Amino acid sequence: MTRSSASPGYTASFWVAAGVVSHTLWTSAAPAVTYPLYAAEWHLSFATTTAIFSVYPIVVVAVLVFLGDVSDYIGRRETMLLGLAASLIGVLLFAIAPSVPWLFAGRIWMGIGVGLSASPATAAVVEFSPAGQLHRANFITAAAQAVGFGAATLIGGALVQYAPFPTRLNFWVLFAYIALLLVGTWLMPRQSSVLASGRWSPRLPFVPPGIRTVFAASAAAAAAGYTIGSLILSLGAQTAHDLIGSSNALVNGAAISLFAVSSGAFGLQAKRLPATAAVIVGGIVTALSMSLLTFATAMHSLAMFLTAIAVSGVAYSLTFMGGLTLINAAAPDRHRAASLSAFYLVAYFVQGAVAFLLGLVANAWGLRVAIDFGAAAIAAISIAAIALVVIGRPSPDE
Repeated sequence: MTRSSASPGYTASFWVAAGVVSHTLWTSAAPAVTYPLYAAEWHLSFATTTAIFSVYPIVVVAVLVFLGDVSDYIGRRETMLLGLAASLIGVLLFAIAPSVPWLFAGRIWMGIGVGLSASPATAAVVEFSPAGQLHRANFITAAAQAVGFGAATLIGGALVQYAPFPTRLNFWVLFAYIALLLVGTWLMPRQSSVLASGRWSPRLPFVPPGIRTVFAASAAAAAAGYTIGSLILSLGAQTAHDLIGSSNALVNGAAISLFAVSSGAFGLQAKRLPATAAVIVGGIVTALSMSLLTFATAMHSLAMFLTAIAVSGVAYSLTFMGGLTLINAAAPDRHRAASLSAFYLVAYFVQGAVAFLLGLVANAWGLRVAIDFGAAAIAAISIAAIALVVIGRPSPDE
């Protein structure tokens, strides 16, 4: 990456890239507090609600499969512009949606946008960082995701509860944010030094042979973190409403936002841990948080529900940052986006599959059973991540 005289400059571009990272979680989480409204207004089943959520990660996976390494060839800036434009279309469809098919269309466009922009934005944060600042870049990436998640749930909850147009205004605010990111990304310097050679053609995400042990451990860790998100985002607000007994959208949004707050706050400590230790401790904390969640729904306890959400945020911070540090340290510059695309592909695929299964279980046996099922599945994935780290003993120098 070379410096450029174009505004906003090298340092500002780092923060623009972080903003693009934040939009991926804000876009993903934006509908979370409106799902109960859609369910009431259009008489949606749990399966339909979770299908609206799960179509998003499924599309992200499809984009990563076919376009995962495109930014290694055409540049981070250009790929992020395409992704932000697609996200803008998806958010607009939610803002004006008159019926359920519009929501599915919006989620498809959101999936395209995030699939295109997630890995190049993550790579750009690293490449715009000063030399030797990999841990700082990884922390900023995780913090940006936490900020996006928190904005979606807190701003969304407040607008749903107290502002007019409860199913619309939330998305117009996000629309304006993405539009600002489009302008900032357009002004970023063009990339010239880390592009892969040759012409790009569609291909499966590529993981260089020398880092595949590291990749397996890092992807499992990311999947553990993202499945926590799938449970909280797809059914968290409905759980707070139906099983905990809270009918206030801001309270429910604030409860879900504890996930982001604790994740961001603990990230300051998590970045000081070695990556393998972060994954191992994160897996243990994940299992603990899922146990707390099942107890909270069984006892209809808001206090325990809040505790479970907060501990889940700590678990996400540890597993995601541990996995991201592993893959970022191991991936060669010329294949960084391809490696990160494969990393995100696994995480989003598992997230979408778990969300879809949660809807089927909730439809068949009720929300309480779905929460128990999801908690058990997430705990199992976290244990698998621990096993891969311990058995494979990956290191950044592998």
